[in-house]
Amino acid sequence: MRLLPTKTPPAVLATLLCALLAAPAAQAQLKAPKDKGGKPAAPAAKPAASAPAQAQEPAEETVPPEIAEKVDAALLAAQGWLLLLDRRDWGTAWETAASMFRSAVPLGNWMDGVPKVRSDLGALVEREPAAADYKTELPGRPPGDYVTLAFASRFEKREVEELVTTVREPDGKWRVTGYSTR
Repeated sequence: MRLLPTKTPPAVLATLLCALLAAPAAQAQLKAPKDKGGKPAAPAAKPAASAPAQAQEPAEETVPPEIAEKVDAALLAAQGWLLLLDRRDWGTAWETAASMFRSAVPLGNWMDGVPKVRSDLGALVEREPAAADYKTELPGRPPGDYVTLAFASRFEKREVEELVTTVREPDGKWRVTGYSTR
């Protein structure tokens, strides 16, 4: 699936992009979110293949297995990072973000900005992955593996689409390099 460009206010984008582009390599990898019992949360169920019908609609684009693996790893990293935001653990979210995020957004700016953005939303009620887009190039970024994920998110105060861009860093780990809401 393809994601549409965001319409985030320029000041928010500039702050987040700066944080994403300027930091040294992150030292931690996010772990899978846990359910209420402390067990790893099950990944979202994939739709079951239906039996062929005589008048079938055109099939969706087939994703190569190597791309699907990258999207799955990026989704896991994005969900873990969003959990840090939901818990208001701003410092750990910044520390575990991609080096280009931390280089672009100084910790002080992050600690001042992100609570303001998130306070307008209230507590998380529900979040579902809605779309993913894999690319090897993004404007203003070096070539690499990038996955932008859209989440349909419902908070106490309003519903938003959260866009999380992840990058596979040289150590092979996926980390967040961009975040916005619309």
